[in-house]
Amino acid sequence: MPRLALYALAVCVLAVAAAVVSFVRGSVFIGVVWVLLVGLSSNMAFYYVKRGRTQARDGSPTG
Repeated sequence: MPRLALYALAVCVLAVAAAVVSFVRGSVFIGVVWVLLVGLSSNMAFYYVKRGRTQARDGSPTG
């Protein structure tokens, strides 16, 4: 798995935890911001995994 995909996945997991904490503490607005960040980072992780698989299949250099 490409390094950027791992970073995006780590951000996704941490943002989920932050969203849960925000909602439990009653801060709905901040929780919604964290949920939006979860969506963005999960899409980034999916993109980098897909790009890595495509480059590995085609034999393209990573970069």
